[in-house]
Amino acid sequence: MINYKHLHYFHAVATLGTVARAAEQLHVTAQAISMQLQLLEEQLGEELFKKKGRVLELTEAGKTVLRYAEQIFDLGNELEEAVRRGAFNGDETLRVGICDVIAKTLAFRLLQPAREAGLAMRLICREGRFDDMLLELTAHKLDLVIADQGLPTGGAVRGFTHLLGSSTLTVFGHPALCAAWPGEFPQRLRGAPFLLPGQDAAIHSQLKSWFESQALRPITVGEFDDGALLKSFACAGAGFMVAPTVLSDIVRAENGLEAVGTVDSIVEHFYAVSVERRERHPAVRRILDGAGAVFGGAA
Repeated sequence: MINYKHLHYFHAVATLGTVARAAEQLHVTAQAISMQLQLLEEQLGEELFKKKGRVLELTEAGKTVLRYAEQIFDLGNELEEAVRRGAFNGDETLRVGICDVIAKTLAFRLLQPAREAGLAMRLICREGRFDDMLLELTAHKLDLVIADQGLPTGGAVRGFTHLLGSSTLTVFGHPALCAAWPGEFPQRLRGAPFLLPGQDAAIHSQLKSWFESQALRPITVGEFDDGALLKSFACAGAGFMVAPTVLSDIVRAENGLEAVGTVDSIVEHFYAVSVERRERHPAVRRILDGAGAVFGGAA
């Protein structure tokens, strides 16, 4: 039977390129790693590395072993998560990170299918910046992150990005503010007070570019990382705001804001980010499967 530690040392050398670097990262001697690699090669009956200058390159057999090793480590992580969330005692727990810029109403709609798991499933939600949520995810303190951006290509975090849906943006304002800035859309926003999502939001720069392209030059009253706080200022009439068009009916009904127009040229995308290759958590599967119904015709 293949030793898990052998694979661990092999993976370190394969990704770092040298035994010395692997030894430094794993805090063991280079001799110990070399011995473990030799035992693994003897067990498999294949050479896994070949020297190229000062580094070690994988042989074809080594590349195959690396693929299997990564899958084994993924399964090991899933096992740890299953134990942590109580999969064996009937008390399922789903830990979800929600980026600050995500509208709370949208987050609720996306997470609602998770409750179909029944009363035995406990939902724990954390809020914060995208980068902070990713750190929690890679540390296996979260099962899923809902965000307005996916994992960057070639980034340090290994994971998987799932597109939940997309929506154009609609501009909303307090009735008194709308009365004070009448006219056709979008010209009525020229020089008007505006509340922008913070720079962490994926649509921040797109909105600024749209303002410039329409020669609107609104007055930026404030920028908010927290979408709920931004909406509170909008409800007080401090400025116009944008929200996903898919939430238009709720924004009007629950917050008393009026829709003044839709920005069709900007489409906001929403993602679920996980570190699992296969979504085995039943509640996560329900969230991914149910997202289409949330966005519907507004996607």
